[in-house]
Amino acid sequence: MGRWLGATRSGRYSRTLMGKMNMRWKRGAVLTALIVISELTLAALWGRAAMAHDWSSASRESAGIAPDPATTEEAVVQVYAARSWGWRGSFGVHSWVAVKPTGAPAFDVYEVIGWRAYRGMSTLSISNRPADGRWFGNVPELIAETRGDGVDAVITRIDAVARAYPHATEYRVWPGPNSNTFTAFVARAIPELRVDLPPTAIGKDYLPNGNIFATSPSGTGFQFSVFGIFGVLVGVEEGLEVNLLGLTFGIDPVDPALKLPIVGRLGPGRG
Repeated sequence: MGRWLGATRSGRYSRTLMGKMNMRWKRGAVLTALIVISELTLAALWGRAAMAHDWSSASRESAGIAPDPATTEEAVVQVYAARSWGWRGSFGVHSWVAVKPTGAPAFDVYEVIGWRAYRGMSTLSISNRPADGRWFGNVPELIAETRGDGVDAVITRIDAVARAYPHATEYRVWPGPNSNTFTAFVARAIPELRVDLPPTAIGKDYLPNGNIFATSPSGTGFQFSVFGIFGVLVGVEEGLEVNLLGLTFGIDPVDPALKLPIVGRLGPGRG
């Protein structure tokens, strides 16, 4: 009799425990589904907005962020990112580096552009377009900036590093190498820029030359990455980031924010 009662109580306890675990799992699944649905909805809305205008007539004009070279004598380096054109803009950004030596009348913009590879050209483009030019209508965000004394030497190094980019003959939107792979490559070589690329910069974690370990793009930490598909990054500037299938999830405790795919940074911190 005692054994039967003990078995009964044990069975009830197991069923109760399993019921609680099942309820928690269901709640977690519902929350995850809501997050995914919300992000996909935002992506769809952003995609419609991005496709609302024709690429050939989309604005490439200055967004009024960069200093006017005509009235700015000092040397300047700026790093920008803007939502990509068309459906790609629903998920990621295009980034670039703009430089202006002391007394120069215009900025030089260093960036990697995919269509150039499709035409048998080097993906590396160096042009005099506006440093803060809209990327096919999308307003850029200033990611990093340095000015003044010593910056001319930094600009010389940027030029050398950019021209040594090892993937100038190939381009892949996902998981890289792409424009963000290039910007991260330059940033790692010039750590004083302290570049913290946004979580929407797909391709930033694709490490050149098949490497799986590197310093973080900001130069304030380290990262492990397998072909830009899976990895972990820890840095003072970036915080903690986990890369899953090229998508970044993370937290920035210094400038408090969550880092999420599609939507980018969420929180009171910069961004």
